[in-house]
Amino acid sequence: MIWTISDLHLSFAQPKPMDIFGPHWKAHPERIARRWRDLVAPDDWVLIAGDVSWAMKLADALVDLRWIDALPGQKVIIRGNHDYWCSRRVTPIRPQLPPSIRLLSADAIDIGAAVVCGTRGWITPETPGYVAATDEPIYQRELGMLDRALAHAAQLAAGRRPIIVMIHYPPFLNRQPSEFARRIAAAGATACIYGHLHRRQDHGNAVNATVDGVSYQLTACDFLDFGPVGVRGL
Repeated sequence: MIWTISDLHLSFAQPKPMDIFGPHWKAHPERIARRWRDLVAPDDWVLIAGDVSWAMKLADALVDLRWIDALPGQKVIIRGNHDYWCSRRVTPIRPQLPPSIRLLSADAIDIGAAVVCGTRGWITPETPGYVAATDEPIYQRELGMLDRALAHAAQLAAGRRPIIVMIHYPPFLNRQPSEFARRIAAAGATACIYGHLHRRQDHGNAVNATVDGVSYQLTACDFLDFGPVGVRGL
């Protein structure tokens, strides 16, 4: 079974209560752990689409990552916009991760029943507040990282297995596909999971449907009532 959840926003090293963002966040790690243990088997996979930890440094993030490691299943993570502990240079980070956690960044992994690839993504030029001078270089870099991730996934899948794309930023704006979504569809991906959205009005406008052959799924933990769900469309 392949499960998914994102935006865990853990902070065990330097506690940051999440209920300042609403009472529904109260004791959210305990709620996540309880539902996770009820659902996930040791040989299952759990895909976590970013914003894993509030930590600024890897040493502090490892406290949160070890908490995740202690939960059942094998985990695949990508960085989100708040994962400051995780730089784009993931090669030095990967050997320090707990044994059940794999970190993707512009690449892919074969998990048996599917191939998973991922990158963080970014806001798009159509997004209100987009500043070309600062956002355009990151946007173009993330598009390139997505291209590399999809190419690696296609190589591993060899046309015989589904491809799941993990991206933190939503690949839609006002329910319209962004360039990220267009490239995901053009690559023949089967499913795409994403996070980042927490406001209830954003939850209501999120795309949770099949578009251009790709099954899209918002996996922010507050949207999922703080428990993993199965990846759809496989």
